Amino acid sequence: MSSPPIAMDLRTSAAAVAGRVETAMCADLETTLARCDPLLIEVVHYSLFPGGKRIRPLLTVLSSRCCGRDDDDLYLLAMAFEYLHVATLVHDDVIDRASQRRGKATVVARFGLTAAILAGDWLHARSMHLIGRLAGPQGLAIFCAATLSMVNGEFVQLRLAGDAATREHQYFEVISQKTGNLIASTCALGALYAGADEGRVQALSAYGDLIGAAFQVVDDLLDFQGNPGSTGKKIGNDFVEGKMTLPLLHTLERADAADRRAIEELMAADRTDPASYRHLVALIERYDGFTAAAAAARNLIDQALAALAPFTRPGEEDPSVRLLRDLALYILARNK
Repeated sequence: MSSPPIAMDLRTSAAAVAGRVETAMCADLETTLARCDPLLIEVVHYSLFPGGKRIRPLLTVLSSRCCGRDDDDLYLLAMAFEYLHVATLVHDDVIDRASQRRGKATVVARFGLTAAILAGDWLHARSMHLIGRLAGPQGLAIFCAATLSMVNGEFVQLRLAGDAATREHQYFEVISQKTGNLIASTCALGALYAGADEGRVQALSAYGDLIGAAFQVVDDLLDFQGNPGSTGKKIGNDFVEGKMTLPLLHTLERADAADRRAIEELMAADRTDPASYRHLVALIERYDGFTAAAAAARNLIDQALAALAPFTRPGEEDPSVRLLRDLALYILARNK
């Protein structure tokens, strides 16, 4: 997969939103953590800075702007999603016993298990407080439903690990729960904050759900075809963990009896063996599993772009809608 060009407007706007969100975070943390233990303060700052692309806050801001509102409190709302996102990363690293993230030691590796769990809890609690204050009961209900779904999706994925009987519809249910619903909530709450009608809230929610699903499918492809220097991850990690990703599921559904049996044996055997991984890749290529997954990602992005129809008018396009389009296309072509 080649490196995608990022539209200059998207790059500039994303950096500007990230800057405002980080300014809001610094001010919030200075006040909220003022009387907290020094270790908690250190761990929270370590987990949040320097951050990634701040995509979830960007989606919240662009969705609100599409619906006509952009003010200082919007960046506090956007910040809440970054708090939640980082909390989930901290807890994921605890579960995975990960030692590195974004080129530096994980929170659990640097500060220990207890500090990592508690700091993640603090960030989650703070995010819920901000959502409730800024988006009201309806917004908090959307937010909590997304986080509950995310946890359930993790349990379903855990149950299906290594199970060659998994079907593609189960896969899409899992990624909708794990990723799609949370991304959808960032867009829905941005629209809700702006006072949008139900139709526009639902349209942006659908857009978020679809790009979240596409993001995960591209992740599946990068696990096989990505450059570790760009992704920061070793290829084949999903296979080692027994994750039933889309290229593999496509292959299982189309393989003949002998090849399906071979895949089942690979999944049940030592998945850390490099020869097993190479064998699996050859089987996926034989049945066009990578090509089919890439086509599925393209279809999801096409649907996401179509969901933005209520925000387009002949002869003109809101700049924020254009940025949402650019972001969707970037997700499709990303290499990390």
